[in-house]
Amino acid sequence: MNRHTSIPAARPAGQAGAPATSSLTPPGLRVALARSTSFRAGHRVATGGAPWGVARFKEAALPYLAALRRAGRTGLAPDTTVGRALARQLVDRGLAHPVPAPRPGPHPVTVVVPVFGRPTELHRCLASLRGLPVVVVDDGSPDPDPVRVTAETHGARLVRHEVNRGPAAARNTGLALVDTPLVAFVDSDCRPDNGWLDVLVPSFDDPKVAAVAPRIVPDVPSPPTGLLARYEAARSALDLGQEQDLVRPGARVGFVPTATLVVRRDVLREVVFDEDLRLGEDVDFVWRLHDRGLHVRYQPRARVAHTPRLAWRDAARRRHEYGTSAAALAERHPGRLAPARPSVWNLLTLVCVAQGRPRAGAVSALVSAGLLRRRLSGMPGATGLSVSVVAQGLVADAATMGLALRREWWPLGLLCLGAAPRARVARAATAAMLLPVAAEWVTRGPALGLLPWTVLRCLDDLAYGTGVTASALRHRSLAVLTPEVRLPFRQRSTGTAPHERVPRSGQDT
Repeated sequence: MNRHTSIPAARPAGQAGAPATSSLTPPGLRVALARSTSFRAGHRVATGGAPWGVARFKEAALPYLAALRRAGRTGLAPDTTVGRALARQLVDRGLAHPVPAPRPGPHPVTVVVPVFGRPTELHRCLASLRGLPVVVVDDGSPDPDPVRVTAETHGARLVRHEVNRGPAAARNTGLALVDTPLVAFVDSDCRPDNGWLDVLVPSFDDPKVAAVAPRIVPDVPSPPTGLLARYEAARSALDLGQEQDLVRPGARVGFVPTATLVVRRDVLREVVFDEDLRLGEDVDFVWRLHDRGLHVRYQPRARVAHTPRLAWRDAARRRHEYGTSAAALAERHPGRLAPARPSVWNLLTLVCVAQGRPRAGAVSALVSAGLLRRRLSGMPGATGLSVSVVAQGLVADAATMGLALRREWWPLGLLCLGAAPRARVARAATAAMLLPVAAEWVTRGPALGLLPWTVLRCLDDLAYGTGVTASALRHRSLAVLTPEVRLPFRQRSTGTAPHERVPRSGQDT
């Protein structure tokens, strides 16, 4: 959460001259403010976005911003050049989202389903895709006959790899057979709800949108039975929540899984899945789209059921496998997978507090707020904004350090847990690890107690962290284990935010 280092001076309206067409939202596209966008200083300053930042608006933008606030979640379609220019900047910053109305089909979409065995899952998947053109790519299943029969039963086109080449290669093979403007990649263990394309396809009314992902929810009994099923229902690795968002590195939603993803076919002429990646190909694909200036959107109003792994050993192994993609991704995207990015001042403040020196910590925080106040000089409400930003940044950096101790730095985290009864710093580190888990339990209200939730949450992170460690050893690189300490108020453009879901990639085919 780049709360006190990225202070863009947004000028979304009131500029001389008419904006270029590319800087406008399409005519008739409705836009609504993001739920996370907050206004201060007489609505002249906004905080939020993807990634988080601070924006100041000129006088000419205020009437349209007021209209957007009144419109609420339904949004409005700007009908002036200034309004469309402001809407474009708000959407590009993640401060607002398009809200196109669902549109019934038929839609110009071909579905590509990569599969490796599991014909029963494939049957359920294809049944949910009835009425759509489907290409099934058998990625070297040991017994191809059940896959062939299932594909033929549902009228899907079948192509086969004689040897298993991985989900990236399977998707690229299917893509070569698609001639519709849109292609949907759907894993064989996924089942889209009725009307999913009616919700996702209108997002492409915005020409900057290259891909749209639905919400992936675990298909467990209701109410879920069994400890692991209850945990999965509350915190599936593929479920990115109920709020739509702009997907990009450093944002709240830093990636979307390709378990189900709809993509413009024309962008796939230049950006295809990296076949050298057996895991993490989804994160890499989304980030490369972003690097080309294209938008990837998460739209949870469309839902897809996914068959989770509910055997303890299988679940732990899969979490570990997700982590093993980290080093390869770090090689392709330098600087984006550091486990923590605390600012110098926040780190100093947290160290003082951990050592039992709260006064020194308070002085450090006040100095940080003062420096930020000077940087924000001239911005309305700069003093209150500075204090708020520093406070939120402290909480975010503490939570990020705790997450790293549960995952990437798990050996150190285990040492802190063991030493907590005897050492003040270890107790502070343990609090940073466990308090966010308890807060998450309160907000999610899972159907299991605080103790089992905490244990499972920590084991989940530990399994992932061992995968990260294994990948670092395999690639002989410490990039995914080394924190990046940020200099005061230096803008960060490529990192992940402390509140971002860290990529857990490599969905099943």
